[in-house]
Amino acid sequence: QVQLVESGGGLVQAGGSLRLSCAASGRTFSTYAMGWFRQGPGKEREFVGRINRSGGTTDYADSVKGRFTISRDNAKNTVYLQMNSLKPEDTAVYYCAANLYSSNYYSQGSYAYWGQGTQVTVSS
Repeated sequence: QVQLVESGGGLVQAGGSLRLSCAASGRTFSTYAMGWFRQGPGKEREFVGRINRSGGTTDYADSVKGRFTISRDNAKNTVYLQMNSLKPEDTAVYYCAANLYSSNYYSQGSYAYWGQGTQVTVSS
């Protein structure tokens, strides 16, 4: 079992930055990969990015590549999503999720555990 709690969301102006955190508990944090997803108003939830167990490998959706950075601190059981150069279209509820077994990092179905989500609103 894994429990995930996101924090750090809020309201920011376009061009600004936010850092989301996701604190994990339960199973040993360094044994599973983590992903970030988001769901904008009236949209389906979509992949944002992922990080492997050690933190040495990351992948991002094209829409955020070069602006968002995922990192993790296995000693603190926390994964981060640093978001820079935010745009109004980044407005969404952001979710972290744990992938314990699958090598398909882009599919939501590969993530068995999800946080409750945190709202990010970017004003123009």
